[in-house]
Amino acid sequence: MTIEGPRDNHSPEQWFALRVKSRFERCVATVAHNKGFEEFLPLYQCRRRWSDRFKSPELPLFPGYVLCPLHPDHRLPLLTIPGVLHFVGLGRTPVPIDDAEVAAIRTAVTSGLPVEPCSFLDVGQRVRVDFGPLAGLEGILVEMRKQHRIVVSLSLLKRSVAVEIEGDWVSALEAERQNPPLQADRPAVSALAPKALRSIKVSPSAVERRRVSVV
Repeated sequence: MTIEGPRDNHSPEQWFALRVKSRFERCVATVAHNKGFEEFLPLYQCRRRWSDRFKSPELPLFPGYVLCPLHPDHRLPLLTIPGVLHFVGLGRTPVPIDDAEVAAIRTAVTSGLPVEPCSFLDVGQRVRVDFGPLAGLEGILVEMRKQHRIVVSLSLLKRSVAVEIEGDWVSALEAERQNPPLQADRPAVSALAPKALRSIKVSPSAVERRRVSVV
């Protein structure tokens, strides 16, 4: 008998990451789909040499993980799938993945452009793709093997994906975000007297960071 995941019409579904055993990703994704859950297992083609020839098998971009959108109270049918270890989160509480990050990964893997895993990046020159199949995508611009790539990440998993692009497809975002337009009802800094400038003090605020276990 097939057990389908219950639907909740009042609470929106969120994306969560299932931690699964090595090489169980496809099996878990298939069974989750058969149980009525949407699943997302992004793959990429990895070129490998086998004796006298090359092969390009499809491998998971995030080995050991399968992504599913659901209400956290309805996770039991997924936890009973063979090969599933747990949901990524804080202790026994699953932590959702940012919808925008999942959308960016979807755009990358369906673009038809070369995609590959890369080291996790959360700092660098942020850009927006203005042209090509990735138009509208934001990420970090890097250069790998003399090719330009845009990196998008899943922060919760500390995993990143690099997509090969043309260098003239992108525009920088830092200047736009660091220099927003001045409000009409607020005086510009240059209009303040030197004495007033010396009296301005900035008090730093403490930011508490929560550590999320992904292992």
